[in-house]
Amino acid sequence: MSDTERQRLVSLDVLRGLTVVGMILVNSMAGMKYGAQAMVWPPLLHAHWDGLMLADLVFPGFLMMVGVAIPLAFAKVTQGSQTRPILGRTARLFILGFILSNLHWFATFDGAWRLFGVLQRIGLAYGACALLFLACGPRIRLGIIAAILVLYWPLSLLPALDGLPTDIWQRGHNFVASVDRVLLGAGNHNYVTGPEGYDPEGLLGTLPAIAHGLIGVAIGEYLLKRPPHSARTLALAGAAMLIVGIVWGFVFPVIKDIWSSSFVLVTCGITTLTLAGLHAWLDRAGEPGPATRAFTLFGAAFGINAIAAYVTHQLTAPMPTWKLMLVPFEALRGSIGDAAASFVPVLLYIGFIWLCVDYLRRRRWIFKI
Repeated sequence: MSDTERQRLVSLDVLRGLTVVGMILVNSMAGMKYGAQAMVWPPLLHAHWDGLMLADLVFPGFLMMVGVAIPLAFAKVTQGSQTRPILGRTARLFILGFILSNLHWFATFDGAWRLFGVLQRIGLAYGACALLFLACGPRIRLGIIAAILVLYWPLSLLPALDGLPTDIWQRGHNFVASVDRVLLGAGNHNYVTGPEGYDPEGLLGTLPAIAHGLIGVAIGEYLLKRPPHSARTLALAGAAMLIVGIVWGFVFPVIKDIWSSSFVLVTCGITTLTLAGLHAWLDRAGEPGPATRAFTLFGAAFGINAIAAYVTHQLTAPMPTWKLMLVPFEALRGSIGDAAASFVPVLLYIGFIWLCVDYLRRRRWIFKI
């Protein structure tokens, strides 16, 4: 591994890439369940409301890595020179996300369109975190994180705007969801429709998502200093966030769909622990072995061109349920079961996207928004 690669901190590219792979895996498994009627492995499906599945870790993991990358990108620039580019990138991410969320609507102009989505939330969180990084010092940003997470709890418990009984443990019965219904429900522009509907990437949930990104910013600032024993410190910080989040979850449950404060701490803790392990493994001195290098190249191909990988996935999402791709699944499901057989078309699909992004890596092409 070259000195230039090490300056980039390979662990960051690899973990960002693994979260993109995780998004593709989770979305594709949902496609297998609903498109091919396969009984997929339950942890790869999202929790219905409160609770945490493996599937619920990938989006927050990517969002935290967006925050980690900000100090590395803006460490030597001034606020005035970057405000317009940050706002421009925020707008482009939001517009691209809106287009990808509504491909069917743009093709037919039939049904309801959806305002929010994954890239829209990433864009808004990125813009806020980048501007706060340039405008505020570390202590002020830590205070903002604490204020958002603490105040979001009573905010979510306010009476629902549309009169639905408030019960944070029941899907959609909270103030956060009611704001989405009041603002967007008349045209059914939420992901979850109906009288208990809401958008899992809705308006108020963007606030704790910004805190989520700012935690990543704090970790990025720490890694920028290249301190000794950084992997151990990251592991301690990750364990502390995980423990606090679990304890808090007994009264403010871990809920991805409203991005609850306990969800932020639990998922940031898990992501930080993972980053600590990868940092200790991949960023150390010495020439990596063949297995380590292959793992690094696989993850970094997705991580360096994360947006290209995600857009390619969004445009080709039905591919795992093509009849040709389902041939090995149908051949194996009787002998090894649906849960194992469903991995075959999904892994073939991930391999297809890897070929695309690895080609970009080998050509040294990086697509940026």
